Amino acid sequence: MWSHGGVAAFDSDPEDLKNTAVQVAREAADLVRRAREAMLAGEAVQVDTKSTDTDVVTAVDRASERLVRERLAELRPGDGVLGEEEGGAAGDGVTWVVDPIDGTVNFLYGLPGFAVSVAAQIGGVSVAGAVVEPVDGRCWTAVRGGGAWLDGRRLHVSSPQRLDLTLVGTGFSYDGERRGRQAKVVGQLVSRVRDIRRAGAASLDLCAVAAGWLDAYVEHGLKRWDWAAGALIAEEAGAVVSLPGEDRELGADATYAASPAIADPLRKTLLECGIQEV
Repeated sequence: MWSHGGVAAFDSDPEDLKNTAVQVAREAADLVRRAREAMLAGEAVQVDTKSTDTDVVTAVDRASERLVRERLAELRPGDGVLGEEEGGAAGDGVTWVVDPIDGTVNFLYGLPGFAVSVAAQIGGVSVAGAVVEPVDGRCWTAVRGGGAWLDGRRLHVSSPQRLDLTLVGTGFSYDGERRGRQAKVVGQLVSRVRDIRRAGAASLDLCAVAAGWLDAYVEHGLKRWDWAAGALIAEEAGAVVSLPGEDRELGADATYAASPAIADPLRKTLLECGIQEV
């Protein structure tokens, strides 16, 4: 049995849930990798749009999610599934939160920075998860209370000595007007930190915080499938993490993950830069 932060105990072993997440995410990542290779060889990929013309979904996203759903139905019948492309709802027990390709624009352009993200949640809280990168095969994992790992190596966040030595990751909205407001905040912030990075896949940005490749990450507008696995990985590596709805000063839909060494001063600086107006 397991409980944390008011979440009801459940019968599934979190380690088993992690192993299931790894298994199905790897299988989906193989599908996505093969599709990418075919695309780079000249095969056309069907592309549609969602919220805006820049918010894209491909036939590969949909195929990846279908594969994950089919495998979860075999391995964990009765569990709920919430996916980016086909929706869904939380079940009474375990709910699997799936991003079949996080970083679809990167995928579409041939950039390697995208991943398959699968997390198991209970009561809206992630208890196990995996983020698998199709191009290089890296597998990021975490179990709540059991640490975070990259291909068997334990992860720990960085310890920047000062705010001006802090490397910050971020992302931007698909809505042009909001993206402009976010850019103004970044313009204020960039002179007060080491530098800014915008890689294009939230799950991998959160994993980068876990590995110490970024000192912090902040973004508005993420959906549950964007952060469900990555935020757990960052938290289990020692990051200070707040999720949408938890820190309304930063914004009702803000996701924030930072090394404890600079989490408070960076948050204060973000507020000074006007992030609450985004």
